Amino acid sequence: QVQLVESGGGLVQAGGSLRLSCVASGSTVNRRPMAWFRRAPGKERECVAAIHWLDVRSYYLDSVKGRFTISRDSAKNTVYLQMNSLKPEDTAVYYCAARSTGATFSVSSAEYASWGQGTQVTVSS
Repeated sequence: QVQLVESGGGLVQAGGSLRLSCVASGSTVNRRPMAWFRRAPGKERECVAAIHWLDVRSYYLDSVKGRFTISRDSAKNTVYLQMNSLKPEDTAVYYCAARSTGATFSVSSAEYASWGQGTQVTVSS
């Protein structure tokens, strides 16, 4: 099973940018669907962005389309979430997640077996 460690969260003013990183160990991120989820206080966990293992298909939550970009660096075994034009409503703990190698694309948290510990993103107004 792959182990995931997120970093890059922090406090930023509205309109600012952050890049979250998810470094994998124990197995490759290649040929795996990968995703970023977030959970804000009092809200359900939601899929912010996901990428197919062939990198030919991606998903973005409507509220982050055009602002967030998910990408994968196979050489570094790392997945990124570039977040631009951040808004206070983006404040949440962000989690990286991985499905099994060769698994189908999904935005359902129940179908992701490997999770990072989360990184806090706080956007001030």
